[in-house]
Amino acid sequence: MESYLKVNFGEVKSKNSSEEALQRWRKLCWVVKNPRRRFRFTANISKRVEAQAIRQSNQELRVALLVSQAALQFIQGVIYTVPEEVEAAGFQICADELGSIVEGHNGRKLKVHGGVDGIADKLSTSTTNGISTSEDSVSRRKRVYGINKFTETPPKGFFVFVWEALQDTTLMILAVCSFISLIVGITMEGWPKGAHDGLGIVASILLVVFVTATSDYKQSLQFKDLDKEKKKITVQVPADGLFVSGFSLLINESSLTGECEPINVTADNPFLLSGTKVQDGSCKMLVTTVGMRTQWGKLMATLTEGGDDETPLQVKLNGVATIIGKIGLFFAVITFSVLVQGLFSRKLREGSHWSWSGEEALEVLEYFAVAVTIVVVAVPEGLPLAVTLSLAFAMKKMMNDKALVRHLAACETMGSATTICSDKTGTLTTNHMTVVKACICGKIKEVSSSVDTSAFCSDISDSSLKVLLQSIFTNTGGEVVKNEDNKIEVLGTPTETALLDFGLLLGGDFLAERQESKLVKVEPFNSTKKRMGVVLELPGGGFRAYCKGASEIILAACDKFMASNGEVVLLNEASINHLKDTIEQFANEALRTLCLAYKDIGNEFCAESPVSFEGYTCIGIVGIKDPVRPGVKESVAICRSAGITVRMVTGDNINTAKAIARECGILTDNGIAIEGPEFREKSEEELHKLIPKIQVMARSSPLDKHTLVKHLRTTFEEVVAVTGDGTNDAPALHEADIGLAMGIAGTEVAKESADVIILDDNFSTIVTVAKWGRSVYINIQKFVQFQLTVNVVALIVNFSSACLTGSAPLTAVQLLWVNMIMDTLGALALATEPPNDDLMKRTPVGRKGNFISNVMWRNILGQSFYQFIIIWYLQTAGKTVFHLDSPDSDLILNTLIFNSFVFCQVFNEISSREMEKINVFKGILDNYVFVAVLACTVFFQIIIIEFLGTFANTHPLTLPQWFLSVSLGFLGMPIAAAIKMIPVGST
Repeated sequence: MESYLKVNFGEVKSKNSSEEALQRWRKLCWVVKNPRRRFRFTANISKRVEAQAIRQSNQELRVALLVSQAALQFIQGVIYTVPEEVEAAGFQICADELGSIVEGHNGRKLKVHGGVDGIADKLSTSTTNGISTSEDSVSRRKRVYGINKFTETPPKGFFVFVWEALQDTTLMILAVCSFISLIVGITMEGWPKGAHDGLGIVASILLVVFVTATSDYKQSLQFKDLDKEKKKITVQVPADGLFVSGFSLLINESSLTGECEPINVTADNPFLLSGTKVQDGSCKMLVTTVGMRTQWGKLMATLTEGGDDETPLQVKLNGVATIIGKIGLFFAVITFSVLVQGLFSRKLREGSHWSWSGEEALEVLEYFAVAVTIVVVAVPEGLPLAVTLSLAFAMKKMMNDKALVRHLAACETMGSATTICSDKTGTLTTNHMTVVKACICGKIKEVSSSVDTSAFCSDISDSSLKVLLQSIFTNTGGEVVKNEDNKIEVLGTPTETALLDFGLLLGGDFLAERQESKLVKVEPFNSTKKRMGVVLELPGGGFRAYCKGASEIILAACDKFMASNGEVVLLNEASINHLKDTIEQFANEALRTLCLAYKDIGNEFCAESPVSFEGYTCIGIVGIKDPVRPGVKESVAICRSAGITVRMVTGDNINTAKAIARECGILTDNGIAIEGPEFREKSEEELHKLIPKIQVMARSSPLDKHTLVKHLRTTFEEVVAVTGDGTNDAPALHEADIGLAMGIAGTEVAKESADVIILDDNFSTIVTVAKWGRSVYINIQKFVQFQLTVNVVALIVNFSSACLTGSAPLTAVQLLWVNMIMDTLGALALATEPPNDDLMKRTPVGRKGNFISNVMWRNILGQSFYQFIIIWYLQTAGKTVFHLDSPDSDLILNTLIFNSFVFCQVFNEISSREMEKINVFKGILDNYVFVAVLACTVFFQIIIIEFLGTFANTHPLTLPQWFLSVSLGFLGMPIAAAIKMIPVGST
């Protein structure tokens, strides 16, 4: 079976599956009872094609619009009349006009309206202070321009799910059978006696429909809650607008136009569109169009209907359902043929084959109903849906554990992860940074809030201190502000806040420094270059460039350093060695090191021209302490015991990385720490030998991370999870089996490329995700084992009985009840088991593991054999054992068989909680869903046997009969425990 599944249903990957692969498995699933329900949580390919067509038309339309507008404006000029209602509200431009300017990238219209400032005036807003927040002003704006909210598809109501559950083909056929049975029965035996069989089937169908609809409805509510949480993570430009000010702004419009090449947005090209991604830089924008008036708003409606890709496990289980469905269909046809042939043979012997009574017609109808019900039981429609149920349950719980799963497949794939490539800063460490050491003007000093500022600055000249403070306060992406309590508050990334705190500790004045010099150019921090730079226009004339970043990289660009007396001195071999030793010393103490440098670049400088990365003067080196997060060492140890290799991939100094890696337990005596530049130089053959031993990669570029991930996935067939927070991490996040973006430190592009967002940026949360992923995988295996056992026994019992005795012991109503125990209730009970710590003591499944393992086959076949022997024994010797000789003996015996069969499933459900362990009761009371399902099953079984006999073809049982049938079911548990002791291979 496994090889068949791999060939026909194995092409769908956890991400980036081709459309052909998605189409192929759908075509193979032809034994489907209810397509609406079976394919509810799969991608809507037609809607995706529609969304792609809209993107394409957006691009083509924009080009056509620009050409036609240019032609019209050339002929007519731009004429605009303000609508009366807009003017009455106090504005000078309407929403449609704003939309035509920004969506159409219409620079000529923008110029006619006075540029960005002119648009701001017409919108009665300020590019400095924003809009008035008075209630009247806000309500007028909402009335004229709308609100920034997308129209959501209304959720399906409960009765929609009832209607979808009724679309089941087999249930429709059974409904027709029950209708015919009602007519024939009432005609022959009158009301109400003749209606019992028909009404029993109708009641069973309604019960199945309403239980199924309730389960599906609750599941849809869970997904709705998860969608709300996903939308809270802002990963895109929030509305259409115009660029006001900013630096190095690169926008990726692929989500809107399909065009992957980023666009540089400046004052000359100021158009920003909702739904696009900020790839680099930052800016202030003037919002012009919001909500459903934007192109993104129009596209969103179609995109949401496209749905998530189906997960590999869903597809595989659709394959299992198809195989079993075909077998079930074959057995159903054979069973019906055998039963009808038996009846026909009897009539031939009696010589009455040309005359058929109503009772005999009802008997044929009952045979047909049994055959159809065999198909109902045999086609495990609930298998693929159990995956979704388990994933929805896990995703909801993971939200509480600070992990937001963006794609369903990531949840199950994480359970198979064999390698985690983790960032250092903020993931393994706390990201609460402070400068604890500094080497300024060649002097190494301790830094703390208790150190006297005058003592620290005593041997640093005023001119050197001024340059240091100017470097800290101008070359930064952070801010120093006063909060509501008039207290100073430092804003920005942890690295920036650490440096700004250091500047304030030295007595610096942030605002004074910023006002003194004019910022001409900003080059934001870039993980490829590993540096940030600014150019200032100095008050006395001339320009100065400041640079900070990775110590050895910045130091390599310096040819001078600042002495303590303020003089600039050429770097010689001794001073270079002293600075390098300082960097190594700081790094060995697990400190992040940053080098600060500057250079004067004369009086001629253009903001568009690059600053050459040479000839800098070293100001100093700072050592920043970023403590390891509590619990990380334990989490790494858990990963190791779970067979998951943890690798640190960082842009930091190699000595810092090694010190932190040892503290976390990542770097062992047999492991290798390597730098990105050295890794890049290796040949394919060298990489093949080297990669399995790599535990730390320092000074890595995003390309190094991508290369490492690609080799691990393809050459070594590992299932790789990768963490990332920067824009440049997007390729590695995309390449990995599971991309994990940081919720706090992560950029918009990183979050958009990720499958899971770690909301607290904590490595321990990643381990929790792995544990939940394993839980999902194991839970589905438990459910499949349980369901296949019921399938096998129900098929064999009815088929063998039909062949050997000419009758089926389990009626249509009884089989429908068994189907509900096995399908909906079974999924609820077994697919929602919470994870336990033992899960992280197993080896990972990896990429090659078989889903239906040898352990599962052993349990399925062993339990099926026991149940079949019990049922067959009751059929052949039941009357003798129970001394049944009354006129109702056949009905009582069939009731005993039905009751024993159901209790076999009840106790098998408990045994299925553990596939290999003997103790199946551990933690059973923690899963209230499991306990509730078992209690409901037993309760309704008693009701069916004792009170609904007329409809369910059962007879009330005596206490000894109850005791024996329950005991036969219970005996399955020690049998299951004994079966688990039979050794089998792990695959």
